[in-house]
Amino acid sequence: PLVRTFISWMGGVDASRTAVSCALSEQQQSNRLGISPGGIAEMFESYPKPGYHPNDEAALLRHRNGIFKLALQHNVPIVPVYCFGATKMFRRLQLPQFLESLSRYLKISLCLLYGQMGLPIPFRQRLMYVIGKTIWPSVSSIDAGNLSGEEFNQHVQEMHDAFCTEILRIFDRNKEHYGWKNKLLRII
Repeated sequence: PLVRTFISWMGGVDASRTAVSCALSEQQQSNRLGISPGGIAEMFESYPKPGYHPNDEAALLRHRNGIFKLALQHNVPIVPVYCFGATKMFRRLQLPQFLESLSRYLKISLCLLYGQMGLPIPFRQRLMYVIGKTIWPSVSSIDAGNLSGEEFNQHVQEMHDAFCTEILRIFDRNKEHYGWKNKLLRII
């Protein structure tokens, strides 16, 4: 509750569909909204999880369409951003699979992260933010309201595909500049 109050004072909103839709509404059009789509589930989708290599980066995007639906409904663009180095600030111990499921169910992180000296102090890590090309809705919000369910979903999928393509493009284009030429970004 204390952290939530502090974040709301800074202008943060809940990540629920209703709260994000309200933040994107016309009366608050001057505001900008930043969303990190990975969340708790993405914390578990990387090394040391079986099947992952230390050079793998994971982005949990394959079935995340909600923000694209809201972007079409409110006629707002989406700007892809990738942060190089964020995954190296902490290390994670591999825990049993049931803790991952429980974390997702409870919507809290039940993983063991550690940093410097085994404490929750992040490792010193240079971060590099890369901004991709803006993805604009293919139809206006007025037109989006008149589309059938299938047509609307097709436009949502087009935005989603463009976003994933752009994230992969900016990752591959900039990974060598950051010193990660052997890294691979997996869209999960």
